[in-house]
Amino acid sequence: MRKVFTLCLLLLAVSSFAKRPNYYVRIKTVYGECIIRLYNETPLHRDNFVKLTKKGHYNGTLFHRVIQNFMIQGGDPDSRDTAKNKPGMELGNGDVGYTVPAEFRDSLFHKRGVLAAARDDIPSKASSGCQFYIVEGKRFTDEDLDKLIQTRMKGRQIPPSQRSVYKSAGGSPHLDQNYTVYGEVVSGLDMVDLIAAVKKDKNDRPLTDVPMTVSLLKRSECRRLDKILSPTL
Repeated sequence: MRKVFTLCLLLLAVSSFAKRPNYYVRIKTVYGECIIRLYNETPLHRDNFVKLTKKGHYNGTLFHRVIQNFMIQGGDPDSRDTAKNKPGMELGNGDVGYTVPAEFRDSLFHKRGVLAAARDDIPSKASSGCQFYIVEGKRFTDEDLDKLIQTRMKGRQIPPSQRSVYKSAGGSPHLDQNYTVYGEVVSGLDMVDLIAAVKKDKNDRPLTDVPMTVSLLKRSECRRLDKILSPTL
């Protein structure tokens, strides 16, 4: 009888876990807002981003490095610290005292709109514990991609399905398998385009600060989005 009861509890727990919605976060700026779905395929990065968001880590930090047709980067805690952040100062060296192990997945690549982890240039390719970027990217032709494979990707091939996305929607393919992709914008991608286009200094820092507020969506909102996006999940 006890074994049956234990089995029922286990099945109930598995069923409950299976029904748990994906995590979604909202990033708000003066240029609008976007909603990002965090990938379950990269649980270490997902859980770390959720943890920092719950703690309010990102609130008030800046998108401190922006490159049009490439990406916008933020999350540096120093960008919130007025003692370390003076107008014109180079940002991007702040951290939270730990890194996150790389979670490369063949199915996750740097298409337009993905969320990925910044990192220092270290052999393990472990991610920054807090800094991230969102890919704006650009469209490529087959000739562009073939040249990129030879010059910047050391001969590593791009799967046909991903090549098609880079040609139609765009992205930054040379970052694949070098930086962990762990989410994607599901609405509000125009915010990324607007931020990427702002005037900036020699360090690619916007001349006018672009602070952000990051929050987790409620579970009911997450379930609604899962239902809407179910064909693509």
